[in-house]
Amino acid sequence: MAFVRILYASEHHSTQEIAERIGARLRTHGHRAEVQALDPAPGRQGLDQADALVMGSAVHDGAWLPEAEAAVRGGAEQLREQPVWMFSVGMSAALPKPLRLLADRAEQPPIAALVDVVRPQEHRRFSGVIRREHLDREGAVLFRLLGCRYGDHRDWAAVEAWADEIAGQLDELPAHGPAE
Repeated sequence: MAFVRILYASEHHSTQEIAERIGARLRTHGHRAEVQALDPAPGRQGLDQADALVMGSAVHDGAWLPEAEAAVRGGAEQLREQPVWMFSVGMSAALPKPLRLLADRAEQPPIAALVDVVRPQEHRRFSGVIRREHLDREGAVLFRLLGCRYGDHRDWAAVEAWADEIAGQLDELPAHGPAE
């Protein structure tokens, strides 16, 4: 049994709910999982207080939220010394099919840079929830012009399957750290 900390940055709760689902799924596999929002204060993320980490952030303007980026950059050394999985929550499923295919193939440079800093076991991308009230006026106009769809685009089966994969990899880790 591993102690896993799931840290997230979420603006509209979509990423938070994905983090909570990952935590719940890891618990069904017998792991101890603690889910918490990333603390924007330096040194307050608890990066070194777990056997493994799962870190995720909402993606706005092609980048992780500032508190998530700060946690990665500020804790890079610690993050490279332990098993880490990363996930990003964007809106690719809200895009019309041709744009969605493009978005699914492209990695945003700011996110790719964070992945390079950490070198996680894996980085996954999920779609989240997009509602009209999440966008300013210009964003809403562009959203409509592109033919995008509002709604909850989370693929819970994919989230749970990924959590199951993480659980399997955790089972193979040597027991260490504050697992109790």
